[in-house]
Amino acid sequence: MLSKEIQLEVNKGAMLPLMEEFYTIQGEGFHTGTAAYFIRIGGCDVGCHWCDVKESWNAELHPPTSVEQIVSNASQYSETVVVTGGEPLMWDMTLLTQKLKQNNRKVHIETSGAYPLTGIWDWICLSPKKNKLPTETVYDNAHELKVIIYNKHDFIFAEEQAEKVNPNAILFLQPEWSKKEEMTPLIVDYVMNNPKWRVSLQTHKYLNIP
Repeated sequence: MLSKEIQLEVNKGAMLPLMEEFYTIQGEGFHTGTAAYFIRIGGCDVGCHWCDVKESWNAELHPPTSVEQIVSNASQYSETVVVTGGEPLMWDMTLLTQKLKQNNRKVHIETSGAYPLTGIWDWICLSPKKNKLPTETVYDNAHELKVIIYNKHDFIFAEEQAEKVNPNAILFLQPEWSKKEEMTPLIVDYVMNNPKWRVSLQTHKYLNIP
């Protein structure tokens, strides 16, 4: 149980439940292959059964950390900082992104879009989930739509999401890792027949890096 003082700091985004932070190569989507510092924020109620970071779901397991400390750590490593989760938009991202921008970082987010958009972002990767659909603010501002393909029905979901996202968003289909042998050939065929889409792979898992 957090003290009242710390809870107030969390509520206004001055402290965030930090699960982990690490410098690596972006493995998915538009920026695949580029160096980035990842900040993983705890807390998520979207509940994807195939999530590979379920330990991020319970925010209470991850200590509230000041945004000043998070920014100081990030600024030692990379010009590009990726905020991910969990679901980072459960929290107010305004202060974190302001301070990262003051340190001349390019600031990206990976989000399900299930909560309204807060923060100042250079790149918004929207990866929508069926059980908690994105808010209008994220559809309107996403630079990238990345839909995870677990089964054939997900192609229908992908097209529904492509209709809702803004027309400038770049569209990606990515196989869910445990189904990659089955789904990757279907995605390849789908993209060849529907070339508005691109293929995304979790290349960091092939490279055996975080």
